[in-house]
Amino acid sequence: MVTLTVTTARKARSEALTWSGRATPYLFMAPYLVLFGVFVLAPAVFGIWVSLHDWDYLLEGKPFVGLENYSALFDSSSAVYDDFWTSMRATGIFTLFSVPFLVVLPLGIALLLNRPFRGRTFFRGLFFAPYVLGVAVVCLMWRLLLDPNLGLIDWLLGTDIAWTTALPWGWVALVGVTVWWTLGFNGVIYLAGMQDIPRELYDAAKVDGAGRWAEFRHVTLPGLRPVALFVVTTTILASANMFGQSYLLTQGAPGGETRTAIYYILDVGLSQYKMGSASAMSYVLTLALIVVSVLNFRLFRGRS
Repeated sequence: MVTLTVTTARKARSEALTWSGRATPYLFMAPYLVLFGVFVLAPAVFGIWVSLHDWDYLLEGKPFVGLENYSALFDSSSAVYDDFWTSMRATGIFTLFSVPFLVVLPLGIALLLNRPFRGRTFFRGLFFAPYVLGVAVVCLMWRLLLDPNLGLIDWLLGTDIAWTTALPWGWVALVGVTVWWTLGFNGVIYLAGMQDIPRELYDAAKVDGAGRWAEFRHVTLPGLRPVALFVVTTTILASANMFGQSYLLTQGAPGGETRTAIYYILDVGLSQYKMGSASAMSYVLTLALIVVSVLNFRLFRGRS
């Protein structure tokens, strides 16, 4: 009887320890899961609900309209069709021209800063420094520098270019300022990835007679593939969600040609009080970004 009791107690304690071990990871994740549920998941679900209504937050009545807000985005006769797809085109143009610079230039800078030379730490900080500035500071500073009447850039170049009010100079300004501002972040990510590449691979490449280009092609690039996937994906998402530069630097000029999708969605939702339509636009944009991200993952997986 005593033996049976001891065995039962040991079994119960073992089961308790097993349950405790299984529950431990979820206890550590609980704070994040609570924050994710409250500030991400719940607003996302509520946003879908809003997109199915004619939602004016200043009025009590918010009639259910089903998928009308979504169908209006694909109906050429609707009031929002032209402006929405113009803003989506602006988002695509900015993403298309900014992402290559923000992927390739930081990689080149990281390769240079990864080599030992005097003052390397100073230059690493120099390239990263603009990233710590807020978008308002960066854009207001560059708006003054690019001012067609009083701007320092036109004075130095001896030109009279309307950088913020004409095409294609508006895109040149937006892409140029964004690249200057954010390339340091991607450069740091590349540098961190290079530290994880085993030094023995470079030594073996030198023994085989490989030059710098061969080392870069056969050692550095394969070693940076996971980092490159992260950089490309986050850069595409960040560029597609660009708002501050367009709002503060060009203010959508000329004629809304540089007004991005996020800019237009905020204008529709907060200025025109059409939260249902704005929510539908945001989910269409989200779906487009999901498709691009999946294609990006498949591309890198195929190469690996």
